[in-house]
Formats: sequence, C-alpha cells, structure tokens
Amino acid sequence: MKLITRDSDYAIRAISCIAATKGLTSVRYLSQKLELPYPFLRKILQALTQGGLLFSIKGRGGGFKLAKPAKKISILEVSRVFQGKFILTEHTFKGKICPRFKVCKLKKQLDAIEKDLMFKLKKISIDSIIEKDENF
Repeated sequence: MKLITRDSDYAIRAISCIAATKGLTSVRYLSQKLELPYPFLRKILQALTQGGLLFSIKGRGGGFKLAKPAKKISILEVSRVFQGKFILTEHTFKGKICPRFKVCKLKKQLDAIEKDLMFKLKKISIDSIIEKDENF
C-alpha cells in the first residue's frame, strides 16, 4: 500500500520548488531542476492549478505560482488532488457495506489510525518542507 503515489510525490516536489522561487516558475525550469519529464510535470501542474493550489500565467514569461501562501498548503491537500480522500479500508463485504461495521473492533482501530494520519499530514505544510530542504 502506497501512502503517497508517484503523482503526489512529484506534485509535492514541484509545489515546494515553486514556493522556494517565490515568483513565476516555468515548467521547463522545474523539469530541469527536479529532473522530471516535461510532459508529465506539465500535467501535474495543470492538475494542481485545477485543484486551486497554483495559478497559471500563459504566454512568454509565464509560468506557475502558488495560489496561497506555502504555509497554508498541506501535504494532505496536495495529495488529495491526485489520490482523493485517504481511506485505509472501505469496510465492504461482497460489494456492500459490511453488516458488522458498527460493532467491528478492527474498523474502530483503523478509523482511529486514519484520523491520526489525516491530522498529521494536514500539519505538514509546504513551507515546513522548503525550510528543511535546501536543495530547492
């Protein structure tokens, strides 16, 4: 089970680099800096723009910039653009909600882990990552 997919990982790296440059950042620059394939990175940046995390400026001298401050963008928010909501288990049985879901002890424990995970991922901001990683 992957907690963070490849798309989310690339998106986190790209948005961190954009935050560190503090201005418009081109796809070409990001592709070279992060050593990521240009076409794939472009799709990731478009998804982040559609997700409301980036602004896109088209044309010569254009690029991408953050839609809000880096300290207000969490790892959870970035990964949700690509992965949707994190769910450890769906609690289904034969395609339907498990009839024991209200009394299932495993479900209660998994729900607690899921809640704790969401809380922790929400606390990790892009700003906190770029402060720790000086490669950007």
